[in-house]
This record gives sequence, C-alpha cells and structure tokens, in this order.
Amino acid sequence: MNQFTSISIVSLVLMGGVLTTPAADYFDETKATTVFAFDSVSIPYSQNLRLEMRQPTRHPGNPVVKRGEPGTPDALGVQFYGSIIKDNGKYRMWYVAFDDDTENKVASSRWRAAYAESADGLNWRKPKLGLVEYKGSKENNLLQMGGGPWGFVNVKVLKDEADPDSSRRYKMTSHVYFRGQRRLGTLLPFVSADGYTWKPVKEVKSVKAELSKEDLLLPAIHFEPSGGLYQWDGMFYACGQNALNATRPYQGRVTRMYRSPDFVHWLPTQSIGFVREPQHQVLGAGRSLEGEQTHEGISVWNRRNLLLGVVGLWHGAKEWRDISIDLGFVICNDGLNFREPAHEWTFLKRGEDGAWDQGGLLQGQGFENIGEETFIYYGAWDPRHWKDSPARGGVGIAKLPRDRFGELVVETVGKGPGDYQMPEVSSEFVTAAIPMKKGQQFFLNADGLGPEAALKIELLSANETPLPGYTSTIRQSGFQTPVTWRKAAGDLPERVRVHVTFEGRRNTDIRFSALYLQPAD
Repeated sequence: MNQFTSISIVSLVLMGGVLTTPAADYFDETKATTVFAFDSVSIPYSQNLRLEMRQPTRHPGNPVVKRGEPGTPDALGVQFYGSIIKDNGKYRMWYVAFDDDTENKVASSRWRAAYAESADGLNWRKPKLGLVEYKGSKENNLLQMGGGPWGFVNVKVLKDEADPDSSRRYKMTSHVYFRGQRRLGTLLPFVSADGYTWKPVKEVKSVKAELSKEDLLLPAIHFEPSGGLYQWDGMFYACGQNALNATRPYQGRVTRMYRSPDFVHWLPTQSIGFVREPQHQVLGAGRSLEGEQTHEGISVWNRRNLLLGVVGLWHGAKEWRDISIDLGFVICNDGLNFREPAHEWTFLKRGEDGAWDQGGLLQGQGFENIGEETFIYYGAWDPRHWKDSPARGGVGIAKLPRDRFGELVVETVGKGPGDYQMPEVSSEFVTAAIPMKKGQQFFLNADGLGPEAALKIELLSANETPLPGYTSTIRQSGFQTPVTWRKAAGDLPERVRVHVTFEGRRNTDIRFSALYLQPAD
C-alpha cells in the first residue's frame, strides 16, 4: 500500500473469526478517546509487559520547507517555532521568516510571520498573499499582523471552532520583546478570521518592533512563549520557558505555562509544566548555560483526553559553542503536568555536523496522521553560532507508523525454571475507567497479530467485574482494527475498564500501540 494513501484496509473481527473488508478513510484519532501503550495513567495495571518507545525516522527530502532566495523575506531563516493544522482539506503552516537585510538598523523588524500551505503535508508552497509590502512589492507570503512590525521569535496557531465570534476563529500566541532594563521576551496574542490577516487581542502599537512595557499582558519578567498553544478544560495555555526561581529551585530553563479564560486576559500566576530530573541539582549563580535543561517549553498535540508533546532537550556547557539541543517526548493527562514515558529518552537527535539540522532542533507544533504515517514537523537552529554554520534551517519531517509512538510487548524474564520464575505467565493489562456513551466503538492499533498471536479484549465494570457478552479476540494487525462484541453496546455502564491479554504461542510477536474509543456519528 502506498504510504501516503488515505484508504485503509481494516478487519471486522467476530469472536476469533476474521472478515477482511475495505473501509473508508481512517477516522481522525484526535476526536477519539485514546489509550496509548506508554500512558501509565490510562494503563495503571499490568504484568509481564515491557514498554518499548519508538524513535521516528527523518524524511529523506528534508527540509521540506527551505529558506528563500537572497532578497526574500525568509532568505536568512525559516524558523519553525511555528504551527501546522489541517484546515478545510489542506495543511496550513505558520512560521517565522528572517531576512538578509543587514542594513536594517531595527534588528527585530527582520523577524516576520509568514505562511505556507500543502495539499499532502509533504510538498509545500509559499503563496503570494498580497498583504504586506516588502522591498516595494506585496508578492510574498508575509502575514498582515496589525500594529507591527513585531520582532517575532515564534508563532503558534490553533483554530477555535467553538468561538461564536468568527473574527476570532483563529488564535495565535507569539514571543515578542519589550524593553525593561534590557530586552526581554513576552507574550503577544493575536486573533484572525482567516489565518492571513491578524490583529492583537488589544490595541497596541510596536516601538522599534517591540511591545511597550505599559501594554504587557503578562508580568514584566522574561518569559519565552515559544513552546505551544493549547486548550484544556475551558482555558487557553501558552507554554514556554523561564529560568527564574519557582517555589522549588531548578537548574536553568524549565517549562512554564500561563493561562487565559478568554484569550485576552492572561492570569499573572504560572505553572511549572515539566522539569527534567537533572535540573533538581542547582549548579549556582553564573552557570545558567550549564547542565541538562528543557528548552523553550512544549509543543502540544491535543488528543482530546490527553496531550502529547515534544520538548527541547538542552545539553548545556560553559560556552555557547559547546551547547546542543535534541528533542524529547512527553505526555500529560491533566493539562498541566507533563512527564516522560521513558526516562531521559531522546525522541529525535540533532543532525550531524554539515546537516541542515545540525547542532540544535526546534519543536514546531505540527503533528499530523496522514495515511499510514504520523508526521512530526520540526525546525533547526544551531546554538553554537559557528562562523560558517548554516543559516537558520527550515522545516523537516520526522515520521512514524501511524500513532505508533511506543508499544507494549511481552516480557519473558519471569518465565522459566529459575527461583524467581514460573513455567507459565500471563501478559496483560487493565485500563483506568473510561466514560462510555451510547454508540461508541472500540478500535485497536496493534501489530504482530495472527493465528498464533492474539489480543483478547474484555470489558469490565469500574470495579473490575467482567461484563457478560463483551469479550473479543483480535487476530488481525492494523492501525484501526474494530473490536466487535456479541452483545449490543447500548446496555453498558457509564464507565468501563478494558482488560487486554496477550495470547497464543507467538504472543511475543505482538506489539500493542493504542486503543481508541470512537464517538458515535
């Protein structure tokens, strides 16, 4: 099957029998309730299973969005602290363009919000929007950002279908600057009806491409909201980094979030979203570059009942020339507290010297399930500032099989003749209680299944009593294999748990990635 096709083959599984039938496009997993293999909150109970996380591979055509020709708005940099969303059948990208106009004395004004789009998520174009004059012409892909120019570092975008005001349908957070005793970062939100023409959430005018101190929406501290923008439980969150002391001290940069109920008024208190374990050892004054730290917060993929995220892994040193940045992977179940599924695990490593993404990676907020693959979009910036280092990269794609970030597999260490072993063991897990609504259906994302390797799926009540008629045996691999029952699902309790057992002589072949509860149409 072509890896970019939108048509899948799924299996209808009836109590151990397999009926293979073609189906329509894969459903959108972001609208389902998902239980991922690596989510210890959703899967609190297990035995004789081992988690194996999966690192993505780079697309061979990277970068898929490159810097422009000399004299264009993004000639010196395509900085992807940006966003990608699928919108009305096409993929839309917002990023920061950095030009090569070295004669411009206002350095911040060289950093502008720009736009690209794609039909397939792989091949991108920079449309001539006709909105902003650059060097005497409007034939460019720059966005109209009212009240500017602004010295953007990042632009993060979401589409808010629930907002009754269509002029605020698209929302953007950005990292701009203001002047305190020195140049400091801060948040400036924008809204738009179409994603092309934007205005700040309140009337402000830039001064030398920066925000005036009296117009700040956050306290007058240095905050870099470059990580992500997301909604959770009725609030908007801007995620970024700050190195100031929290209620507990940490070494260097940590992930922090500010929140707003309406996207206009941002509350002055903040939360610590993620801290790496080495940051609990504080190295002391004057050593802010050193040690292992997080970098620029978390770019978030909102998966409805949980958040997935990519975070910068800062590998510090005494001098900038020795610093490097990889990307890590985190998960969150409450909108606030992110954690690593695997301890100090590198999701995507920076490129080798000479590669377009050498030295350091940037976490763009771009996650898309396309056909049988998951695309994770990322950017690049070499923090070492080599004299002859490449200008600020472009946009690349790291890819995985669809939604297969990690898998549960059978752990055999407990099976055998040893003192601490048993001749036979059961490999199984039980989920947390999942809210149920009428008409919902379960689907399975798993590989390695077959005649001698099956997943037995049983529904339990919230207190783990088996529910008669709700047992199914799945022997067909797939990204969205339906789970069917002998009994109609209409009489299920309000909350159920799912008990999954790895069965068969070849159960060590099984790789469980995710379980979905798809809402009724």
